[in-house]
Amino acid sequence: MKILQNYIKQSLSILFLSIFLPLFSIASVVFLIKMATYTAIIQLSFFEMSKLFFFMLPELLFYTLPISFFVAATLALFKLSNDNEIIVLFALGIRPKLILKTLFAPALFLSAILLFNFLVLFPHAKVLSSNFISYKKSEAKFNLSASEFGHKFGEWLLYIGREDSNGTYADVILFNKKQDEEVLIGAKGARIINDSGVLRLKLTDGEGYSYSEEKFTQIDFETMYINDTMKTDFDEYQTPMQYWFPNEPSAKTTKRLVTNTLFSLFPILSLFLIASIGIVHVRHQKGKVYLYLFLSIIIYDALVVALQLAISTYAVPVLIFGWLIATYIIYKKIIVDKF
Repeated sequence: MKILQNYIKQSLSILFLSIFLPLFSIASVVFLIKMATYTAIIQLSFFEMSKLFFFMLPELLFYTLPISFFVAATLALFKLSNDNEIIVLFALGIRPKLILKTLFAPALFLSAILLFNFLVLFPHAKVLSSNFISYKKSEAKFNLSASEFGHKFGEWLLYIGREDSNGTYADVILFNKKQDEEVLIGAKGARIINDSGVLRLKLTDGEGYSYSEEKFTQIDFETMYINDTMKTDFDEYQTPMQYWFPNEPSAKTTKRLVTNTLFSLFPILSLFLIASIGIVHVRHQKGKVYLYLFLSIIIYDALVVALQLAISTYAVPVLIFGWLIATYIIYKKIIVDKF
């Protein structure tokens, strides 16, 4: 029995890799194209693109692993059937439940990885990715250059006389018109500081003027900071539980929690269906395995989305028990009664 189980697992692993690698590559290209759209707003180096791709890796794996397993396990059994090895096994007294038992361990292991991936890794990677994009957008908003036209810096109008090669600016003038007061600041030098997403303008050797109908004020300064003018909003994140169950429940978070839980359980819930599609009698059946594979994935995904929209969190137990019962009936009718 051990030899047989190892043989089935070996066939499964070979097919799994041959399906997962192309599928992962295609998904990676799609995500890279999506990432490329960010370059219309922000500037990304090769290292920063790699960093952003790394943040998206948990999501990539989450959507490619369950499909790869389902297809690979089904095709592994279909290959055994096509080579008449399944018929020989059943003739020797091997029951279909042994095949299910063999596939149960890798399916359970994969479902556990997927649950850990989306419950623990996904929130961390999602927040890091969102904050990274926000950080780069804040830098893009503050991409200043010397020109005859001014710049907008928060509530200030900013004019730069000269830009030096080391990233500093010279002959800088700022103007801010408030309701009852106008402020004019001139500085010989300036430098941009991005402090954890909070942009600050460091001015050196300058003068400031504040005037209104009642008074006129002048100051001289060696160093002045213009703070909090374009603060970047970062997502707060401490623990996965805090992300999935915040103090103020979010419909979007609840939807993602329900759908991702059901997608994670897809490998373990579809064992009966894998056997029903993959085990065929080649003499009497022309297994439309690829059509059945496609329809099974589409139906499961459609049920996940539809039930989540209809009954929210109750979709988890309803689909788990409903899918298991439905696929077991198919398995019993197609496999158990015939083999």
